Parts: sequence; structure tokens; C-alpha cells
Amino acid sequence: MTPEEHAKQSAETLAAVRRMEDALAANSNDMAAHFHEDFVWRGNQGCGRKEGLAAFRSNWQLPLRAAFTDRKYLTEKFLADGDWAACFGHIDAIHSGEFMGIPATGKRVRIPYMDFWQVTQGRIKDNPVSVDFASILAQLGVDIFGGKGWEKYDRGEEQPPRPDGAQ
Repeated sequence: MTPEEHAKQSAETLAAVRRMEDALAANSNDMAAHFHEDFVWRGNQGCGRKEGLAAFRSNWQLPLRAAFTDRKYLTEKFLADGDWAACFGHIDAIHSGEFMGIPATGKRVRIPYMDFWQVTQGRIKDNPVSVDFASILAQLGVDIFGGKGWEKYDRGEEQPPRPDGAQ
């Protein structure tokens, strides 16, 4: 593939991803135009793995809509390289339904995410995702680390451990 062909493929990949993200933000109920028939959504612990568009819709898209309304997708940076694209950002939303056993609080929360997409024939085929559920839960008053998170080192509350002999 020539550098020009690679640049063109990267631009097409990014355009496909942006169309999909715009459809999600618009609460589209027809995502088939954006996802390949054998699409796989691979989330981090707590998010799960979705095999196919029906599972993605049933087990991610609709539960997210039920738990968080007034969603604004605020992607900070998109990157594209050939048939892959990536981004990081957050969703700004109101916690208006049950989430991880926590009833609606009405709080506005920040839902940090990182997304990677492989685009085949103009549609997303593979989607590794990391959504920071620990951060969302902390905003809702639940510390899943029980005060043992390493932020305590950043705040100067404790000295971080060091391997023997390390300065």
C-alpha cells in the first residue's frame, strides 16, 4: 500500500467511526449501517463482551441509555491508522437510572472512555473499549478500592512502596 493509499484508508476509517459516534449521540436505534455483521465489542472488566450488534444494543447501548440521560459525547482526540481508529474522551451525562445496583441519583457524571475500532468495508468489525467504571462509581459515592487506590500516594497520604534497594 502506498503512503497515499494508507492516508486515504485512514481518512475513510475515521469518517466511518465519526458517523457511528454521531449516530450514538443522536440516540439512533438503527446502528446496522455502522457495524459489520460479525461485529465484536470487547469491553474491560465490568463492561463485558458483546458478540454482534443485537448483543451490543441489548447489553450496552440500551442499559447505558437507561442509566444515563442527557448524554453528551465529548471526544478529545481521534487517531486513525489504516483500518484502525482510536479515541479518548468522556460522556457527560445525568445518572437517571440504576447503574451497578445504584439507584438514580440525578448527579451529573463524567464517563471516561477509550475506544479502538477496526473498520472493514466501511463498517466497524472489532471494537476494544475501556470505560472507567471505577471513576463513575466514585462519582456516585462508591469507592471500589476501599481507600486503597494509589491516588493516596498522589495526595501524599501514604508513601508508595519501593522494591528493595530502590531510591
